[in-house]
Amino acid sequence: PCRNGHIALSLAWTIDRLTSLRQTRPMSDVTQKDVDRALEVLELTLPVTSETLARARRVSLYNWDPARYANLTNNPKQYTQAYKKAEEMTKLVEASYALLMAVLVPDDAPPG
Repeated sequence: PCRNGHIALSLAWTIDRLTSLRQTRPMSDVTQKDVDRALEVLELTLPVTSETLARARRVSLYNWDPARYANLTNNPKQYTQAYKKAEEMTKLVEASYALLMAVLVPDDAPPG
């Protein structure tokens, strides 16, 4: 879960925006706001390396894994809401990761 409680406010728009940007080549439609939002989702700050980006993705996917909400509550409505939010956040994490990999991590980086 994100440090800032406002992450869910524009969740649907952000998922759509980052997913559409991820599918766009070249990345000419990416704005600084999109990059900042993706960094916020993964709780990263610049500079970003491929290792830190991959780790942040793994941690976020673990935190938002929908299966973790299976035994959260006996209330089916609360479970469904938590599960749906976790699914949305998983999509957002994946879209943010793909966007940042395309924008911030050079393709031709020398082997490290």
